[in-house]
Amino acid sequence: MTGAAIDAALIDRLRADLTAARFGDEALADLWGTDAAAALRRGQRVPALRALRTADPLSVLARFLVLGYAVPRQDLAAALPSLGAEGAIALGLAAAGAHLVAPLLELRQHSFVDSHGVGAWWILSDLGETATGGPLREDHVLGVGGASSTLSALMIQLPVDTALDLGTGCGIQALHASRHARRVVATDISERALDLARLNAALNGVTNIEFRLGSLFEPVAGERFDHIVSNPPFVITPRSGDVPAYDYRDGGMVGDELVEAVIRGAAGHLTVGGVAQFLGNWEYRGDADAFERIAGWLEAPRGAEPLDAWIVEREVQDAALYAETWIRDGGTTPGHQFDDLLGAWLDDFATRDVRSVGFGYVTLRRPASAPTLRRLERLSGPLGHNPTGIGAHLADSLAAHDWQSARTVDDLGRARLIVAGDVTEERHYWPGAEDPTVMTLRQGGGFGRSAPLGTALAAFVGACDGDLSVAAIVAALADLLHTDESALRAELDPRIRELVATGVLAP
Repeated sequence: MTGAAIDAALIDRLRADLTAARFGDEALADLWGTDAAAALRRGQRVPALRALRTADPLSVLARFLVLGYAVPRQDLAAALPSLGAEGAIALGLAAAGAHLVAPLLELRQHSFVDSHGVGAWWILSDLGETATGGPLREDHVLGVGGASSTLSALMIQLPVDTALDLGTGCGIQALHASRHARRVVATDISERALDLARLNAALNGVTNIEFRLGSLFEPVAGERFDHIVSNPPFVITPRSGDVPAYDYRDGGMVGDELVEAVIRGAAGHLTVGGVAQFLGNWEYRGDADAFERIAGWLEAPRGAEPLDAWIVEREVQDAALYAETWIRDGGTTPGHQFDDLLGAWLDDFATRDVRSVGFGYVTLRRPASAPTLRRLERLSGPLGHNPTGIGAHLADSLAAHDWQSARTVDDLGRARLIVAGDVTEERHYWPGAEDPTVMTLRQGGGFGRSAPLGTALAAFVGACDGDLSVAAIVAALADLLHTDESALRAELDPRIRELVATGVLAP
């Protein structure tokens, strides 16, 4: 299918047939039940197959497009009455045999909720290990996986004119960006990925995405965007010839150089106020902190625009576990080949003294003047409740940071603050004690942060109902606690700013 033009009439027929068959998450769950659905998520398709006892259109499409089994030609033709088996073959969904038609792609529904409402897309991708029963091909085009779902949930959805999806894969991030950007450019080094991304855009009736072939920022040289999103091929992979180089996850560079290249390249492609968001891995070498190396990546070279930066590390894996995870991800099961690949991975890590690998979120922004945000933090706990994804919280946090950083001590003193509606306070007491021994603020949304409280800060937060200014509350507390007002103000000011920046307090 590489390089082939999309037949719009065939796409329209496929869409009509999927709609008529009610092909989607809800109908499939009803078809084979929750236990079979859970088994399928674990890579076991037999329970779902056993539930498909009829030749109705939904069952045939589930067997063919989701489970990856060949079906009789006449059954597929009946299940796709508008498209027909010949149309499925022409679109690259199927390969014809004498009596059976074998699937070449899988089709899943991706349902979501974002700031624009509830939505769902049909997403075509290559057959996974569950269907093929072996290692993936190196040009495999992945469907909607855990990382892509994570990134789409992170996506800031404020309206913009232009967006860039760097390394689009099956096109899922470009589709999400199309809901808040007037125009989207989607790039990939894989022509096969771009073909599937074009099919997915057409199948879902999305027309504001332009697809371009090329590596990293090469296809958009000289262009700037209001929003850049990327789930780049950040997986650290040995450069040995015996190790598969999967297009969807291997950027062809040594160690974490790919993530460094994306961070360093973003500045030249953002408009003023533009934001870049992507996922990444970084190496912990020797006894050094990986954040020290990331801070170096954020330093702008002479003549380049410095960026605001917010890095959130969510997880750290030791080197062996990291290697095992990604070898298994490629469809290689434990055995001699697995052991050989694990040895190659550990040898590669040893050349750079890599002890572990971090994973996290990167948010960059091009400020109108000098950068004011440089936040590198580790938040490994569960996220808070974010019904439309954490992107809204990220946008609010950037705005809150700007608000507090633009205010002098006196400006902040004149502000009136309120406690965010999702924040609660915990107090723990020794039995029989009148005063608490531990006080903690807990955020119900966002990153689900917790903030320890001292007596003065707890009293300050408790008084933030919008009636009194910051200065008035501090003055009253100083009198109540018999302490110097200026000293108390100096003590509380950075804590108050942090609570505002993280969404616990709001102006």
